[in-house]
Amino acid sequence: MTPKLAATMGVEPETFEPVYWALRDAYDRGGTDLEYWTSIGDRVGAEVDEAMSAELTALDVAGWSQLAPGSLDLLESLAEAGVALALLSNAPAAFGAWVREQEWAKLFRHTLFSGDLKVAKPDATIYQLLLKTLSAEPGDCLFFDDRESNVVAARAAGIRAHVWDGTEAARAALG
Repeated sequence: MTPKLAATMGVEPETFEPVYWALRDAYDRGGTDLEYWTSIGDRVGAEVDEAMSAELTALDVAGWSQLAPGSLDLLESLAEAGVALALLSNAPAAFGAWVREQEWAKLFRHTLFSGDLKVAKPDATIYQLLLKTLSAEPGDCLFFDDRESNVVAARAAGIRAHVWDGTEAARAALG
């Protein structure tokens, strides 16, 4: 993903990638697309205008748009069983908007994105916002995340949580 983004900016991936990640948290916490890409451009010596920002945003969203193998089947079976599904993601508002347009997003009763909420995992506030949105008690929820720090924070909020290790592990945790 980052090689295409780097090429669009006209810089080497080795130059681009560390800056992409170093500035990502602010973007995931509500920074605008143009602010994010301009900040990267400033650091790597590339001029970024609104047109390039839009192109970079589209490439970035596309790079994050693949579902993990078996995930859709798992989500569909849970939704069919009446499980109230919610999606909580550290992602910019542009990605949240894209997700909400996908057919599979209808499986979720709620979709919450850090870019819209202006707070990101593992901040305790985001878990409280999730629980409030769900009108749920922490112990009534089961949370999966691919980052241990986010799982630890969810557990600190009283939520049962597991590191995402694929659909088979998730099915086992669901019991």
